[in-house]
Amino acid sequence: MRDSARQLLDPDSAPDVLPPSYAELDALTLKLRTHLELLIFEVEQAALRIPESEILRYCALACVGEARGRLRISPRPGVSSGVTYARRLARVLNALCDHLETLGRHHS
Repeated sequence: MRDSARQLLDPDSAPDVLPPSYAELDALTLKLRTHLELLIFEVEQAALRIPESEILRYCALACVGEARGRLRISPRPGVSSGVTYARRLARVLNALCDHLETLGRHHS
């Protein structure tokens, strides 16, 4: 999942790689959306097992809300808008991955 996000957020890691074509961007955006849908459920379930008084729970659930909001938005037409939208998905995907890792350590 992080590799999918990295493709949009860290283009300098592979300087010889060209920006994605429109078809590649559509495929990558769909992949990010699918990852988000899976992670939203996992992070929410893990967060709900933590006491309500814990800040960790509040932060994870806030990120879940942000991710759901991102999924409700549609990108404007054009490659530039599509890249901007996909990067927003990638950032919230990374944040959810971070929360899932933190919640996992909390339960250990």
